[in-house]
Amino acid sequence: MLNSSTQYEMSSGGFNFENARRNAVLEADLTEKGYKAPKARKTGTTIAGIIFKDGVILGADTRATDDMVVADKNCIKIHYIAPKIYCCGAGVAADAEVTTQMMSSNIELHSLSTGRPPLVVTVTRQLKQMLFRYQGHIGSSLIVGGVDVNGPQLYSVYPHGSYDKLPFLTMGSGAASAVSVFEDRFKPNMELEEAKQLVRDAIVAGIFCDLGSGSNVDLCVITEKGVDFLRGYDQPAEKGVREGSYRYKQGTTPVLTKTITPLTLDIVEESVQTMDTQ
Repeated sequence: MLNSSTQYEMSSGGFNFENARRNAVLEADLTEKGYKAPKARKTGTTIAGIIFKDGVILGADTRATDDMVVADKNCIKIHYIAPKIYCCGAGVAADAEVTTQMMSSNIELHSLSTGRPPLVVTVTRQLKQMLFRYQGHIGSSLIVGGVDVNGPQLYSVYPHGSYDKLPFLTMGSGAASAVSVFEDRFKPNMELEEAKQLVRDAIVAGIFCDLGSGSNVDLCVITEKGVDFLRGYDQPAEKGVREGSYRYKQGTTPVLTKTITPLTLDIVEESVQTMDTQ
């Protein structure tokens, strides 16, 4: 018979938060030594989607940032899920990329298993269940749009697993600027060209009003007939042409003070090698 010191305790079901106290102790120890615990980095993106007369239009900017550095000026933020279902991703780029790839794989397996084309609500349900399981530690804010047997569908899924179903949606750091355009001009049963212009203007509002959003506008038009992925649909923030010359002659700016600090160097080992020139 095993004594109490060698018995194993069965883990209880549900979420396990035993590392919360460990993290608090580590953070307190860092604070005492003059260090600060790492904070979540600010991300920047503007993504949007609307339902129009014949389907769904998704839009996104193309700027990827790392803190205050523009890491990529022309990245793709509209991801493939199924033949008539696409997903816009905001937040941590790696999380959004891997999350949508996993979902695309799962939906393909589900479609092969059932023998039926996937539903947009199926994608949304699997996404929100997966994100809720990780309690927001996967930094993906997603807009899922597509056309299935139930018609055009548009959902937003937040990092903690909550979701919305609306005729127009925006997410990302430029969402406030983009949604103001939708609230002012959106109307049901819009024609294709009018709807494309509206999504374009919403993304451009995010580009010009949010430092984390920028570069180009990508659109994805999804209808019953198919998908039209408009890569580089518009370039509202083109680089300007430098008009003047900014080269100054030496001596233009006076030197007020000058300090020379000699460096003492000790030669440890010296060797001279002659080059063979023959």
